[in-house]
Amino acid sequence: MLVLVAPGQGAQTPGFLTPWLDLPGAADRVAAWSEAIGLDLVHYGTKADAEAIRDTSVAQPLLVAAGLLSAAALGDVTPQAVAGHSVGEITAAAFAGVLDDTAALGFVRTRGLAMAEAAAVTETGMSALLGGEPEVTVPHLEKLGLTPANVNGAGQIVAAGTMEQLAALEADKPEGVRRVVALKVAGAFHTHHMAPAVASLQKAADGLTVADPTVTYVSNKDGQTVATGADVVARLVGQVANPVRWDLCMETFRRLGVTGLVEVCPGGTLTGIAKRALQGVKTVALKTPDDLDAARALIAEHTTPAV
Repeated sequence: MLVLVAPGQGAQTPGFLTPWLDLPGAADRVAAWSEAIGLDLVHYGTKADAEAIRDTSVAQPLLVAAGLLSAAALGDVTPQAVAGHSVGEITAAAFAGVLDDTAALGFVRTRGLAMAEAAAVTETGMSALLGGEPEVTVPHLEKLGLTPANVNGAGQIVAAGTMEQLAALEADKPEGVRRVVALKVAGAFHTHHMAPAVASLQKAADGLTVADPTVTYVSNKDGQTVATGADVVARLVGQVANPVRWDLCMETFRRLGVTGLVEVCPGGTLTGIAKRALQGVKTVALKTPDDLDAARALIAEHTTPAV
């Protein structure tokens, strides 16, 4: 069983879209998306520096565009399941046919702008904790006033809160945590700090044309599979102010019998977690078009020949 997954914010790096735009039709597709959402995705994906693409209102549409573009480059692929981490859930919703590509990009543009506005109210951020056990780490974070905003599994939890709270975490790490790494994001996403963005997203969601998923859609709210497009979109609205439970998604992958995982561009983060947490599952991360052949080979292993 094959699952196609999409990474979240922080996976972007300067120029990461450049090699993808050399593929046939790619530049035209991204230019059309740019015009549709009023954001120059080509510029930000090829020429902008790290600070420019750290901007939430830029990073989120850029990530969804990259995921859609790299998945299209695989050819006619129908995975058995899809999932996304944070903003990657919008990419996954497009993979599942819940939203068309243009609607997904319009929705993520609204999401990025609304979350950037919410983040501007208070200086906040996120840091990844490497090592430690959830039963020790989570109470320690809560003691410091921080939220375990991403529970990723494989010994990784991402804390979110004010810069003062994150500084206190650096000075007072939970027992067993080896390192605290500041993430390239501009706010405390998936916490109460993002509550003002929910109303903007709900308004945008009300105008969407939505279809039910055509493949199994795994939600990062609780790792559950979601059967209706309306439920998928409701979860997309609420998740900006609620924690991401990628650990529960991986538990569902195990239950479903997933044996192969392909992470779309800019891949690497989720495959790294899977290699530690999903022993025996084959993985491919799409970082550049050079990775397409390996991904197609893995997909072929999970495709039942026509008879």
